[in-house]
Amino acid sequence: MLIKVPSVANLGLETIKVDIEVNLANRGLPGFEIVGLADKAVAESKERVRTGITSSEIDFPQKKITVNMAPADVPKEGSTYDLPIAVGILSSVLNFPIPEKSLFLGELSFDGSLRHTKGAFLMALFAKEFGFENLFVPLPSANEAACIKGLKVLPVENLTQICQHLLGQKDILPIVYQPAEESIFDKPEFDMKEVLGQEQAKRAMEIAAAGGHNIIMVGSPGSGKTMLARALPGILPPLNEAESLEVTKIFSASGGIPPGGSLIMQRQFRAPHHTASLVGLVGGGSKPQPGEISLAHRGVLFLDEFNEFPRTIMEAMRQPLEDGYLTISRAKQRVVYPADFMLVASANPCPCGYAMHPKKTCSCAPTQIAKYQKRISGPILDRIDLHIAVMPVDAEEFKNNQQGSEFLEESSKIKKRVVLARQKQQARFASEKIHSNSQMKNNHIKKYCTLTSDVEEILRQASLKFNLSARSYMKLIKVSRTIADLDSSVEILVSHMAEALQYKPKNFESA
Repeated sequence: MLIKVPSVANLGLETIKVDIEVNLANRGLPGFEIVGLADKAVAESKERVRTGITSSEIDFPQKKITVNMAPADVPKEGSTYDLPIAVGILSSVLNFPIPEKSLFLGELSFDGSLRHTKGAFLMALFAKEFGFENLFVPLPSANEAACIKGLKVLPVENLTQICQHLLGQKDILPIVYQPAEESIFDKPEFDMKEVLGQEQAKRAMEIAAAGGHNIIMVGSPGSGKTMLARALPGILPPLNEAESLEVTKIFSASGGIPPGGSLIMQRQFRAPHHTASLVGLVGGGSKPQPGEISLAHRGVLFLDEFNEFPRTIMEAMRQPLEDGYLTISRAKQRVVYPADFMLVASANPCPCGYAMHPKKTCSCAPTQIAKYQKRISGPILDRIDLHIAVMPVDAEEFKNNQQGSEFLEESSKIKKRVVLARQKQQARFASEKIHSNSQMKNNHIKKYCTLTSDVEEILRQASLKFNLSARSYMKLIKVSRTIADLDSSVEILVSHMAEALQYKPKNFESA
């Protein structure tokens, strides 16, 4: 007897339909085989399904069971096929039909209950696109799928429950979507008000947040670089609907959505250590998975001690910094992951860290300093929009700032200006496939960044004096456009371009 149970396979962020074909034959010796390019985890489904059915007090059929996963030339991996395989076997044993326009996904425990399974959100998107109506998923993963409207998501706790539903004895009620509450982990570590001094650096952070620009901070140890970076999430605008769907897809594919989770509405702040591997940061592996740069999509990738990261990792970020996506190619698979993130980097100016310090003496030789700074290549620095020197705050200034801290701006006030600037950009690019000024291409700059003759002259003089590359030239225009948005100005004024020039690449050794 042949039973077909529809399921899905997730290949990166792409989802395809997989038919689980279960055949129970009376001829031949009893056995259980799975075919269809299945990996080790899928092959182990035999034991989970057999034990789960037995634990549910249902006699496991003593027949020759063959499971085919079609199409057979697509790799199948993971434990997500336990439920459709078990449903196919139980359909033959208990004689219930497989409902039409339904998809099944879930991992079984030995006691017959279902565990949280990654990829439920991707399956819901696929079901919505291709006209499926019912999704049978584990209860812990149901809310993740239910955020897609127009689908009936049926939360399954165990095999007994789904058998009763399919036999018409006791219906499983569709789950009602519940947005996840903000946790303490979603809140920024610091408020901008807590950062004493560093007004220019705070302004640079505001510009970076408003336009989605990359920024690097160079300064001595203890000057506040890490604190500034970790306060940045507090001034970032929330994700819009399209951005939220993009980020949630990545986390669903990687298994990063917790049980009971839902749409991701907060911009991610990822801060990998400089000892992270190339695959961990960029993504990849024999079965390509998203790395930190993809998990930071539409959010922030903070690389502290930027000079300490291996050169191979830095150079691997060139393409995603420019294009906003990453292509991972393997012999049998090619996966494209989005990687449009804000790079926030911090670095010391030299090995001892005090080359820029106004009072402490640097103990490094000039050759050591030059070698240390050359760890960051020119092409990478050229892809960073804002370069800022973070000077240490002396004790007297620190004391004055503490006494007048009630006059310092809170993150919430800065965030309001950032949100207004982003709203202007979203309205400006409503007909384009971009969301912020940092994403503008040359044709967008020509269309949306008309420069007056005075501004053009300043830009021309700066280009000649500092020998700017074509990329740096365009980035100055993008940054000045963001400053104009923060200033609620339709045109880019001389003051906006002058401020943008303050953040051009510089020699930090002599800063």
